[in-house]
Amino acid sequence: MKKKNKKKNDADLFPVPTEKPMMSRYRTGRYRVVRVFVEGYDDVAFWRGIFDDYETDRLKFEIGVPPREDLAKGKKVLLGMLDQCGEDTILCMDSDFDYLFGSYNEQSRIVNDTPCLFHTYAYATENYLCYPPSLHKVCVKATKNDTLIFDFERFMAEYSRTIYPLFLWYAFSARGKSEKAFSLVDFRSSVRLNYLDIRDDGADTLRWLERQVDKRVRQLEELHPQWAAEVAAFGERLLPLGVTPENVYLFMQGHTLLDNVVLILLHAVCDRLRDMTIERIASGTKHGISLKNELSNYNNSLRNVREVLLDNEHYKECFLNRKLRKDIELYVRRLTGEVPD
Repeated sequence: MKKKNKKKNDADLFPVPTEKPMMSRYRTGRYRVVRVFVEGYDDVAFWRGIFDDYETDRLKFEIGVPPREDLAKGKKVLLGMLDQCGEDTILCMDSDFDYLFGSYNEQSRIVNDTPCLFHTYAYATENYLCYPPSLHKVCVKATKNDTLIFDFERFMAEYSRTIYPLFLWYAFSARGKSEKAFSLVDFRSSVRLNYLDIRDDGADTLRWLERQVDKRVRQLEELHPQWAAEVAAFGERLLPLGVTPENVYLFMQGHTLLDNVVLILLHAVCDRLRDMTIERIASGTKHGISLKNELSNYNNSLRNVREVLLDNEHYKECFLNRKLRKDIELYVRRLTGEVPD
């Protein structure tokens, strides 16, 4: 007698796992766990890299975005969680301009003075990723060519000196909540690099940029002569915070820096490094299949420049990063009882 096929139910098609869902490695009761809420998923890796250095056998940090039913994330969401933070729940966010504005407005006062809130001091995490002394390493990882053909530190210092007047106009306008003077869109279009000639460490590109900046500054001074002296005085007040003409790349809007300046640099330099390697391989002793295999092996070793930059962690010597770490060290010492509250 032929057996009838038993109809499969949902349990047969989608069997229930026999293992329990994986739990956080910290939910064992053996650790003191501090929950660290950040603005978005892109920020988790950055703050993980920061707090790694402060974990011990008895103290762990768990980085994540706020648990919400809607999709809202970002700085405003974190600032709405102030009543939930304390010793075991802390908030970590981009400074934006709040570090520079000090106690000028309510939000800046909260960001700078709340004990359970940590901020980047630099405008955003992207500014650390673009730290000039680290950019050659990014090129090496992307191209597997360690030849020094471009001085990133020199270029970025000169770039900063060039855009410094416009940076002051934009930050001053943002502080006054009056972007009619100089909006982010205007700032971005005025300081972006439309091209890069890597010869002489980008000197021609910087001269082109200087002409654009000078023209825009003259326009602003003609349109708003009443603010020119205030903008200059505003720059003087930023000096004690570490803002200089040579380092405003740390304090300008992070996405503008990454997308419109640093990636332009990196792509131009990496393109040349890749070409140099291919030229060296092609001019060597290998021919035919051996040459083809060598070129194929090299091409397979290349990495996406943007992805390498987003993984960059070589910014720990930046003075603003040291300032952030000093805040966290004090928090950890208080948490562990080494320093009284």
